[in-house]
Amino acid sequence: MKSIAMLFRSIAICSALLCVGLAGTLRAQQWPSETADQTLKAMHDELERSRQGLQSSEGEKPYFIQYRLLDLDARTITASFGALISSTATHNRFMDVNIRLGSYQLDSSNFISGAPFVGFLGSAGQVGVDGDYNSLRQDLWLATDQAYKEAVTSMGQKQGFLRSLSKPPEVADFSQEKPVSEVDPRVVPDWTNRNWEEEAKQATAAVRAFSELYAARITYTLIYETYYVMNTEGTQVRKSRTLAAIEASIETQAPDGVPMHDFYATYASRPAGLPSAAEVAHQLQTRATRMMMIRAADPMPAYSGPVLFEPRAAASLLSQMLAASVSGSRPPLSMIPAVDEIMEELGGRSEWSGRLGTRVLPAGTSLWDDPGAANAQGDPLPGSYAIDDEGVPAQKVNIVEGGMLRNFLMSRRPGPDSAQSNGHGRNVYLGDPRTASSNLFFQSSDAIPPADLKKKFLDLCKQDGRQWCLLVHEMDNPEVGISHSQDSQDELRSIVEGVSSGERAPLVVYRVNVADGTEQLLRPGHLLGMNLRTLRDAVGIGNDATLFSYIQSQQQEIAGTALAAFGTATNGVPSTVTSPSILFDDVEGREARGQMRKLPLVPPPPMPPKQ
Repeated sequence: MKSIAMLFRSIAICSALLCVGLAGTLRAQQWPSETADQTLKAMHDELERSRQGLQSSEGEKPYFIQYRLLDLDARTITASFGALISSTATHNRFMDVNIRLGSYQLDSSNFISGAPFVGFLGSAGQVGVDGDYNSLRQDLWLATDQAYKEAVTSMGQKQGFLRSLSKPPEVADFSQEKPVSEVDPRVVPDWTNRNWEEEAKQATAAVRAFSELYAARITYTLIYETYYVMNTEGTQVRKSRTLAAIEASIETQAPDGVPMHDFYATYASRPAGLPSAAEVAHQLQTRATRMMMIRAADPMPAYSGPVLFEPRAAASLLSQMLAASVSGSRPPLSMIPAVDEIMEELGGRSEWSGRLGTRVLPAGTSLWDDPGAANAQGDPLPGSYAIDDEGVPAQKVNIVEGGMLRNFLMSRRPGPDSAQSNGHGRNVYLGDPRTASSNLFFQSSDAIPPADLKKKFLDLCKQDGRQWCLLVHEMDNPEVGISHSQDSQDELRSIVEGVSSGERAPLVVYRVNVADGTEQLLRPGHLLGMNLRTLRDAVGIGNDATLFSYIQSQQQEIAGTALAAFGTATNGVPSTVTSPSILFDDVEGREARGQMRKLPLVPPPPMPPKQ
């Protein structure tokens, strides 16, 4: 059962960071000695004790028990206009206990009820950071007791709900997978190789000359984590992973008072992989210069005609379009109709469910996801992994071949088209693992050079009798691009209103004059009807594939929806999309409906360059 309160468990953990029956025995293996990792030993010993003794007075025993633990070291540095705002380093450990009653076919999971379980302690929470064996066993013991009681309550409510349905679902609740044993070396955090505070200050000082900017903020996020998962099937995994991120935003107002923003985000699998302060400063200066031009540009008017997406914009668009449909896992049962309605509104409904063997993309196109890919075009991929967060080995999955749907990405939650996991269960901060892409590749056997695609684009515009058409250079991410939470929520709300029907928000848009091919910046509006049916009917694809890295949000309320593309380093999993340019022949657009605000009454104070 996942009540509404339980849906936000992973968010609470994130907040803490920032301020077949069990009759058989566990698979025999050599467990760590007293001088080795006491976390693994404590998890094993308490798991074995629970396996043998945990049951109710009626004799009901779990068929599955799983312990997860996250050891998290994080450093966050924030600066603005050359001044250091904050610099924090935290070390936390969190645990999560998952108990399932019933069987793989029907168990106590995948169910949202209207009432939360009320108990003394939770089945997830914070534990000691020093890895003390006895303290951790005590925490696991209490959390196991709570998780079992939650499962008993959930099973009763779920069985009652299923009896009320005229046609209960036939898809299993959980897939049975082979156990995995993989204990990787632990990575010790090292913050000393670069002066991160000084780099953050240098980067934001580069935009001090732009007096029209109201905000310029950068955040360096460096994360080292050791993730443990152990269950009664015999899986034992310890894996270390790191993420380094730079996320920067610049903000201003147009002369008519409409808020405007731009952003820069880059992600690496190691801190050393982040660009230098000079490169970041150059990127911010380039964006600030462009924003001043957009600030003075004409708003994008109502539009209907061809649109050409350049590679980065196309990749970002795909991350929004495909999130729900590449997953083959079924959604949970819910007693609350509003839950299904919300997922629909947020673009969380699969457009490909039940369509295996049919054409879903242009003929000649292929789409695959490869978690094990180490790099693309010579660049390391921060979203790579060997074993997913449910302890299942990651597999390359060919989703679409020649335009035909062949497979889905799967976690251990089965779906109507696939019953087994292929290693795509991902989570952040011990949230429930969700089916998610990692390294997604999109290409076409009919790809053409960018110059030829541009000519085809202009020819389509001429055929439509248009003097100009739209070219999209970059797509928006308001979660990164807007530093104030209320402004970010307002912008997201404007996107949510139309996201289920394919409304998308470009960040950088050009008007391309058909006569001579010259380009002029426009103040961006919104594009309409950009769904997978539109993608299937794309009329041109380039051979200029480009890597786009982003964070796929795993917040419970938006994971697996179109909005999951709007993640940040603190709420999601690193992901990539490699895509070429894509040409559409008939797209509608409208002017953005940003709220006009009064301009400041007094000009900004002078801000000389920082010495």
